[in-house]
Amino acid sequence: MTSLHYDLSGPATAPPLILGPSVGTSLAVWEPQLPALARTHRVLRWDLPGHGGSPAALLPSDGSATIDQLAALVLRLADDQGWERFAYAGISLGGAVGLYLAAHHPDRVGRLSVLCSSARFGEPSSWRERARLVREEGTEAMVASRTGVWFSRETAATPRGRALLADLRATDRAGYAACCDVLADYDMRAALPSVTAPTLVVAGREDPATPPAHAREIADAVPGASLLEIAGAGHLAGVERPEAVTSALLSHLADAARPNPAHAAQPGDDVFRHAAGMAVRRAVLGDAHVDRAVARTTPFTARFQDLITRYAWGEIWTGDGLDRRTRSCITLTALIAHGHDAELAMHVRAALTNGLTREEIGEVLLQSAIYCGVPAANSAFATAQRVFDEIDAEGPAATPPRTDAEHPTHTPPQANPQHPTHTPPQANPEHPTHTPGEVDTASHSDTDK
Repeated sequence: MTSLHYDLSGPATAPPLILGPSVGTSLAVWEPQLPALARTHRVLRWDLPGHGGSPAALLPSDGSATIDQLAALVLRLADDQGWERFAYAGISLGGAVGLYLAAHHPDRVGRLSVLCSSARFGEPSSWRERARLVREEGTEAMVASRTGVWFSRETAATPRGRALLADLRATDRAGYAACCDVLADYDMRAALPSVTAPTLVVAGREDPATPPAHAREIADAVPGASLLEIAGAGHLAGVERPEAVTSALLSHLADAARPNPAHAAQPGDDVFRHAAGMAVRRAVLGDAHVDRAVARTTPFTARFQDLITRYAWGEIWTGDGLDRRTRSCITLTALIAHGHDAELAMHVRAALTNGLTREEIGEVLLQSAIYCGVPAANSAFATAQRVFDEIDAEGPAATPPRTDAEHPTHTPPQANPQHPTHTPPQANPEHPTHTPGEVDTASHSDTDK
């Protein structure tokens, strides 16, 4: 094999997206994000040399491997697909490859997402020492230290965490060491201002390998870059906090899924809006909920469903004028004011997914008590408490992160996937009618807004 091992997902005609991994992981590190990204993009995931299915010999083993050699291998993959221009997202070393490509091949990278990465990964001597250690003892020497760096002990004990550590054990020592050589030689700090692609930078607040300060350095130097800090996430933020990372990526990539602005008046434009809107709905509400909503669509409600998907989800809620958390607060308040308790329950869940804590949701409800009325807030508190109880009963896997997921320094153009505040008049929630909005509770109609 003379090229990197890769995997393709998503519609063949969709806009191309290349995903790069972190050292010690395989392309499986992107599995939490893949279903959502592959709905709107042709996704190519690749393995580093010596990792997954890629041969170690693709990089020199004498200590001379460099970032430009690795970037050239990725460009070869794009060329083989016939992609002159593509969106790119990468984790750690995969993100460094993205920065290099965006700076040195700006005509190729249309949009860039850099996750838990750096413009310089510390002193070269530390990477040379790690390369020596792995060449002598193999990658097993790195396994114990990855818990607490990649993710928490709780995440390490999950099936996905165990699978990633197994990938590390299976990584070829020569390939891993060559990637360390790349990191030792890598320094993109001077080139960051030359990056012109719209850029999203993501950091895990608990990441000791590339702390948030590294992300801020990139975001401050790349013109117009946005920064998102994920609370409670280590170096593999997309694994530990998949919902927050997926939503941010979908939002940042939304424009890439649209047709050329020169053809905005073409009928196909609605197709792209619908696809982008559907992807955002699924990322926040989950496939099961959206599948139920779609299944209940009738000829009578179909046009309304299409309207909501294209314009509420595919246009308004993917706008970059407000961040996701702010839109969630506004939506909760509007639903409280109008007494839409059934839809409020769904939006409480969405607010948690979008980064609000339970305490912050409580603050929104208290504020609403002053401006919307105490009886409305009383009902809202009861609805929110019921949702929290349901989430607790479902177990930790169903509970979104309860900490602030966004850093306000740079607000990314988020996918704002909550529903619009204008809902059709609803009947008594205890005896609902089937409306074309979106409500997902056991005793209410499953509608889609």
